[in-house]
Amino acid sequence: MKRSIVSALLIAALFIGCAAEGGREGEERMYRKITAAQAKERMEQNPYAVVLDVRTRQEYEAGHIAGAVLLPLETLGENPPEQLPDKDAEILVYCRTGNRSAKAANKLAALGYANVSDFGGIADWPYGTVKG
Repeated sequence: MKRSIVSALLIAALFIGCAAEGGREGEERMYRKITAAQAKERMEQNPYAVVLDVRTRQEYEAGHIAGAVLLPLETLGENPPEQLPDKDAEILVYCRTGNRSAKAANKLAALGYANVSDFGGIADWPYGTVKG
């Protein structure tokens, strides 16, 4: 009985761990998925963290997080972008709803950036934005 309970708990932990990382079976994700609240906390704790907006220029100008660096997803290629010279810097990525930020975070991780977090979309950001 104890053995089956332990086995069940281990299997549950495995599935919970996979779900927390958001990956599919056999897929290793090299960045973290965090909440807007966690991103805000990291911004406050690390003034050198790069807040990266991967939307279009028009979306950025309509409203963005103060201090965010604009790097549209479609401009991310096979080489590290010049806006991000430090591959060890903390990078907090967002877009409008979370789709592009996940793609950008994955691309950045594949380019060798070691500390990338995706906090989804500005649609879920309750802390205010700036225009321009």
